[in-house]
Amino acid sequence: MSDIVTDLPTLTASASASASAETIERAREGWDAWRASRLAGVTAATGNLALIETRWLQPGDETTPEQALAGHPETVIATELTRLNLETGEPERGIRLWDAQSPALRDFETIDVFPFDPSWVVEATFTPVADDRTIPFEHIRDNGLTRDLVVPGDIAFERDGVEYTLSAFDDDGTLLLVFGDPSNGADGEDRTYASGRFLFVQRGDDDRVVLDFNRAFVPPCGFSDQYNCPLPPRNNRFPVAVTAGEKRVRFAGGAQH
Repeated sequence: MSDIVTDLPTLTASASASASAETIERAREGWDAWRASRLAGVTAATGNLALIETRWLQPGDETTPEQALAGHPETVIATELTRLNLETGEPERGIRLWDAQSPALRDFETIDVFPFDPSWVVEATFTPVADDRTIPFEHIRDNGLTRDLVVPGDIAFERDGVEYTLSAFDDDGTLLLVFGDPSNGADGEDRTYASGRFLFVQRGDDDRVVLDFNRAFVPPCGFSDQYNCPLPPRNNRFPVAVTAGEKRVRFAGGAQH
């Protein structure tokens, strides 16, 4: 999102927890391990920081990953990916190059994060919808065009008297919530990544889901501009600052994303 907000509405310290004590304690116990896993993941050889190129091939271009490595050092590896062309609907093939010694990896310091906040562990209701239901998501590198992503159901909860109905899309069998709030791109220590953040939604055996915003994370495009991240749809934009989870990526020299 492009809006820059300097005066953040936020929740009062007395905001009550939206989950059971058991759910909150389980979330708290796993938070340090999640944090360590995130840092290990983004710094891996094919982690977010290692991506140096995403190349979409023209129809008929049979370039192989091995051929794409020509001229690159041994620290670089290549992988393939596919997508549907926004205009024609035809599949496109792409190649990604990952460098285990990329400039971003060399300069990376950490991901700034809010302290664990039990009030941002939320139990919600998940209502399945038809298998063919989609919602248009705008992506950063699609020049204002949208991609229709399957949304398996509605996620509903109430917080501080406000009712929310959120849309999480199906990311290879896992619900992925793309959300925004006034902290995105704001000034001050509590500012978060400008385009919004991601959150994997924990599903139970019934209609209950857990939204642990302490595990909200900076999307891949916050680490490399070679990713094409979806942006939050309107109904996934909170009117108050979500002061939980990751804030932004910090690099040597004071640079931040």
